[in-house]
Amino acid sequence: MKNPFNARAPSFDAQVINETIQRALASAGLDTQAGPMHGVTETIRRALAGGHVTEAASRFGAEPVIDVAARVVPAGDGASVLADREPSIGETRQRRGSFEAREFSNDAGTRAYKVYVPAAAADAPRAMLVMLHGCTQSVDDFAAGTQMNRLADEHGFLVVYPEQAAHANPSKCWNWFKPQDQRRGAGEPSLIAGIVREVAQRHGADPRRIFVAGLSAGAAMAVVLGETYPELFAAVGAHSGLPYGSAHDIPSALAAMKGGRSGMPGLKNVPGAAGTPPRKAVQAVPVIVFHGDRDHTVQPTNGARIVQQARDAHGAQMADRSLRVSTHAGVTPGGRRFSRTVHADVAGQARIESWSLHGAGHAWSGGHASGSYTDGTGPDASAEMVRFFMALPRAGSA
Repeated sequence: MKNPFNARAPSFDAQVINETIQRALASAGLDTQAGPMHGVTETIRRALAGGHVTEAASRFGAEPVIDVAARVVPAGDGASVLADREPSIGETRQRRGSFEAREFSNDAGTRAYKVYVPAAAADAPRAMLVMLHGCTQSVDDFAAGTQMNRLADEHGFLVVYPEQAAHANPSKCWNWFKPQDQRRGAGEPSLIAGIVREVAQRHGADPRRIFVAGLSAGAAMAVVLGETYPELFAAVGAHSGLPYGSAHDIPSALAAMKGGRSGMPGLKNVPGAAGTPPRKAVQAVPVIVFHGDRDHTVQPTNGARIVQQARDAHGAQMADRSLRVSTHAGVTPGGRRFSRTVHADVAGQARIESWSLHGAGHAWSGGHASGSYTDGTGPDASAEMVRFFMALPRAGSA
């Protein structure tokens, strides 16, 4: 069928069309009153008011807003805690590390980034964790919410926070769904890999202990990096993310976020929105996955598919293809129920770990309320990811 956005009519009722679009977005579970989708609907509304339906469609296609506003836990008691905050009176006073702002450029463009270096001297090359923020977030916001710099002080590793540029995506989402950003040596994967190599060389990081983790679009990009640069990243952490190759444009990204099904009437008829199988992941990189089972922004089936991709890749590369699976259920002190499933090799080493957070939405588990998209009920995703990463044998040392 013809693209409905390109249809022309001698006249139309802008109000009716706008209301129809609003109903369609609402039926897909998208909040059009706040967050990134508000900007999209405003663009459509203004275009309709001016009589330019085709222009509205063009703007939508040019602005890949693929994440929507999720539950944000406000700071309690008016707290305002930054990533490089001063310790409170009750905290152990120690020298803080440095939080350095830099830029990296290659043929794919330029991206800003920050590096957190713990104050304590290192007696050996440091491990390094790359943290990829979600849509609408900044590196400072993400650092504050995840509290990864505090864990870096405790464990002595470097933390690198690449920042998506607004000119690359107006909502500052990593473009995990674009084919050119799913390949080695191109696009955003090459930019992030270049940042990592630059920091590793400057600070003498241990090349066998470089890890990448992210939230939402950042988690989806972390999965892409594990597949495209397996020799660089020793493991991946994906919180509320999507599997590799699950989308190739905006319609298919929206469908993937909704669990592979179109929640928007008529979207399944848009070319590329459905019917295209996910690209196969083949790299057996260890992965830890967190996902809330009440996540209505990125459906939890996506977390399960990340795990399945990892199981398939490990099965194809391991001499003993079977991973031993064990599951533990628990409750955090904050009252959050969770299920933790570990997939271990014959030696007992965890290769895949997944956490299903019962009743949780689209937010970093155990995060601090000073950052956006956090849920302080726990479990502490930051601490558990660090534990998983540090327990892995160094590449080439086994």
